[in-house]
Amino acid sequence: MEHFSPSRAAGLERLEAFLPRAGRRYQRDRNFDFGPDRRGNVSCLSPWLSHRLLSDWEVVQAALDAHGHTAAEKFVDEVMWRTYWRGWLEQHRQVWDDYQAALSAPVPAALEKAVARATAGQTGIECFDAWADELTRYGYLHNHARMWFASIWVFTLRLPWEQGADWFLRHLVDGDAASNTLSWRWVAGLQTVGKTYLAREDNIRRFSEGRFSETPGLAQSAGQLPDVERPALNAVEHQRDVIDGRAVFLLTETDLFRPELDVGCEIAAVGSLSLRRFKSDRPLGDVADSFSDGALADAAARLSDRFGVGDSSSLADVSEVVAFASDQGASSVVMSRCPVGPGRTQIDELAERLANAGIRFKEVSRRWDEMCWPFCRKGFFQFRRQIPEIVADLSQFPGA
Repeated sequence: MEHFSPSRAAGLERLEAFLPRAGRRYQRDRNFDFGPDRRGNVSCLSPWLSHRLLSDWEVVQAALDAHGHTAAEKFVDEVMWRTYWRGWLEQHRQVWDDYQAALSAPVPAALEKAVARATAGQTGIECFDAWADELTRYGYLHNHARMWFASIWVFTLRLPWEQGADWFLRHLVDGDAASNTLSWRWVAGLQTVGKTYLAREDNIRRFSEGRFSETPGLAQSAGQLPDVERPALNAVEHQRDVIDGRAVFLLTETDLFRPELDVGCEIAAVGSLSLRRFKSDRPLGDVADSFSDGALADAAARLSDRFGVGDSSSLADVSEVVAFASDQGASSVVMSRCPVGPGRTQIDELAERLANAGIRFKEVSRRWDEMCWPFCRKGFFQFRRQIPEIVADLSQFPGA
């Protein structure tokens, strides 16, 4: 499988190479998982999109320019799912908190062993074990394989969805808290209550092009699903006004696109803080960790050059961020909004620590998120009806 190079330049190169196939061919072939050496039917842009080395809006614009609205509709929909999931989780934060609480609960020894066998690819289910190895080796799985894998995990192996979602999030090079968590919930029948996804032998055979021709023993029904309460809707505040004065710009790997800071602050320095280490006390996947580190370094170099501030500084934790801002004589720390997910607690702690040090803190929202998220409170297909209006004038959103 092709290596994911953690730079904006590499993401733009991948986008340009895939664009000729982003129209009707994508709609026809996207559901086939031909294996790690044949990924030409899908864009594989998700690692750059999940870190916002590429922006959702520039990828949508490129597809529309290349194919027009009708032919590019399915590809645009798939890009917009990421926006939708993120907006939904931002407005239903309790879902993330409950998921983390479930992960923190004691795990019986027998369950721990079963999870270890599954993640090591030792279940005896050929396709499942192959996908476990593929994820560990490459940090990536085709989206259809992710659904099959999650379904087998939940309904055939009868393992808690939270454990599987956590393993994915720690190993996926495109690991995104919202897309990953909510997709696992959807497969398990918790996101759209009562609607599950059951992996079927004939479906796996067809869409793996016969690579996995026999998958006996798969669960034929989901069984009794737990009762799920509709999560409460929480308000989201957007900030795009910038504080005057001398500031440090803080990068995290959740948003490495050009910051929306056209007026206001004098950026005195750029610092970067990796949030992946806060994902779990369990081991991180080597491929995913390496990509995130490289992506942070790439963005830090680009933004340091853009702001004309020399080299950036890599910061280990919130204490180092506070000390760095103080050393720079900064009155503010500014960053692009950090979404709900790993590290959000540390950013909340950072805000408090900075306030105690007399340093202002500002998370600047994206105009894209501000426009899209009000439509992300219910199901995707209600959001989908708004897509033509959202993409009608993409020139209003920032370029690189």
